[in-house]
Amino acid sequence: MIVNRNKKRVYIYCLIAFVLLFTSIPEKAYGNPSVSAHRAVLMDQETGRVLYEKGAHEKSRIASITKIMTAILAIESGKMGENVKVSENAVGTEGSSIYLQPGEKIKLEDLVYGLMLRSGNDAAVAIAEHVGGSLDGFVYLMNQKAEEIGMKNSHFANPHGLDDHENHLSTAYDMALLTRYAMQNETYRVIAGTKVHSAPDPGHDWDRKWTNKNRLVTGKYKYSTGGKTGYTKRAKRTLVSTASKDNENLIAVTLNAPDDWNDHIQMFTYGFKHFDYKIVLEKGTIDAIEDEVYEDRVYIKEDVVLTLASGEEEDVRVEYKLLKPDRDWLQIQEAPEVVGKANIYLGEEQVKSVPVYFEEVESEQGSDGKEKKSWWKFWSYSFKTVLGVQNNG
Repeated sequence: MIVNRNKKRVYIYCLIAFVLLFTSIPEKAYGNPSVSAHRAVLMDQETGRVLYEKGAHEKSRIASITKIMTAILAIESGKMGENVKVSENAVGTEGSSIYLQPGEKIKLEDLVYGLMLRSGNDAAVAIAEHVGGSLDGFVYLMNQKAEEIGMKNSHFANPHGLDDHENHLSTAYDMALLTRYAMQNETYRVIAGTKVHSAPDPGHDWDRKWTNKNRLVTGKYKYSTGGKTGYTKRAKRTLVSTASKDNENLIAVTLNAPDDWNDHIQMFTYGFKHFDYKIVLEKGTIDAIEDEVYEDRVYIKEDVVLTLASGEEEDVRVEYKLLKPDRDWLQIQEAPEVVGKANIYLGEEQVKSVPVYFEEVESEQGSDGKEKKSWWKFWSYSFKTVLGVQNNG
């Protein structure tokens, strides 16, 4: 009987310890998604914050997700309404095809749909020759755009992603940067998220009909908004996809991923569950600065928004770096428009910097006639860091 009682006590103590262990885990301590991909990244589309990564900066073959760059260059060329004469060279491109005919004329816009939905390599070459004047000319534009976007570990050697050049490489992170850039373009967003597109077929009385190869878009994931598939023997399966839920927009990239559809769904589920947009600094007058010249006269023009996990608000801080104030600014109205910047940190990492403007502005009013305050404005007084605004500074 005593032995049984002792066993019961042990069981109860174990149960209590188990409950205490799992109820004491901080809200923001959660597991990362499990993905099959050798390299992957999950990025917030609006803020650019990386929410998950796995070998995200390792250079790799990328296959047909290359065509995101080809598509955005075609869209930005201003030639989408022009007819493209298809060359023998384009028609002879190996791999996936939309079965263009040599000498046919097809609108550039339709070629971009064929490029993105059916991954037509013939369409990629036809686009490159028309927009860049030649394949080499277009490749130059691709690398120029990559540098402009900040794709530091990428080099493009063709418009389609075939394994015909050893130096055609990128990273999961760089392809997320490219997608984030492309998604700012409305035409790109529409094309990348289209399920089916029809285009004239000069050889028949009916239209060509192209269904998107991206199964996330066509029904596998209800929050999907677009993306691009890819595969070659050397690159294996590559995939870029975008998704939106409750006004939160995410980008996922996987390279060499045997189970890419589920990888992306898992990453999106993880991102939507654990992260959300938070205003960390409201637009308008900066209350934290009490210098007699700057007080009530310095402001920021837009809300500063970060993508944060639950509980991360406490890790956010702001440092203001401002010019030494001049009292003459109050009389002769010759103060510089920008007098400094607000640097926003998440932990020890600076994640954003915005200009601070000098001008007397009216504060926003709530429905009760009082100035609206955010959690940030109240909290900012507890850690206020103002550099260069002291009266004797």
